[in-house]
Amino acid sequence: MAFELTGQTALVTGAATGIGEAIARRLAKAGAAVAVADLNLAGAAQVARSIGGSAFPLEIDIARSESADAAIAAIIARHGQIDILVNNAGIGGKAAPLWEQTDQDWHYVIGINLMGVVHCTRAAITHMRSRKYGRVVNIASIAGKEGNPNMSPYSATKAAVIAFTKSVGKEVATEGICVNAIAPAVVRTHILDQLTPEQVDYMTQRIPMRRTGSPEEIAAVAHFLASPDCSFVTGQCYDASGGRATY
Repeated sequence: MAFELTGQTALVTGAATGIGEAIARRLAKAGAAVAVADLNLAGAAQVARSIGGSAFPLEIDIARSESADAAIAAIIARHGQIDILVNNAGIGGKAAPLWEQTDQDWHYVIGINLMGVVHCTRAAITHMRSRKYGRVVNIASIAGKEGNPNMSPYSATKAAVIAFTKSVGKEVATEGICVNAIAPAVVRTHILDQLTPEQVDYMTQRIPMRRTGSPEEIAAVAHFLASPDCSFVTGQCYDASGGRATY
């Protein structure tokens, strides 16, 4: 098939549900051995069992660097390599204007949405550099480009993920490693349960296609960016927004 991944090993964070699950399924179908990683180990195990083949569950708390390090080490011990890292896990955070957001609210979202990406990427990229090959795919958000009201921590961290992607992509551009991001608009997943109906409506009404995206549509973009075919694409942010992006 196109974008063949046979013989490769992938780590997908936040893969027990939603976009992460869809990406894990797609990469496994393309031939990759997929670590279905999530803080919810029972959920990850259920997804891994339903995928079958070489898929396996892995517990990870991306907000803790030692957990990310241990997860990468476990994958290498099991398969001898990690070729693909998909940093998907994230949270919406508290729905409120800035003056109702506390330091704790901010630190919680930063710890997961930004530092989680940093921890996992840093843990994986040393191994990728030693093999002169790797693909890192970061799930950002169109909110990181436009900024959604009452979601300042979320919007700020997703903007940071886009900048982080561009920076690290340049750092390893000559080492066979491609680092890219995807900026979805609103996608129908459980993360919407953290938002108010007004927030969801605000986002949907700004999509020219006038609908939410599906996890499978995001997974299709991730599949290309995770493949060897993505050999001259790095430091980029691909919008999957139904036409919403303004720049």
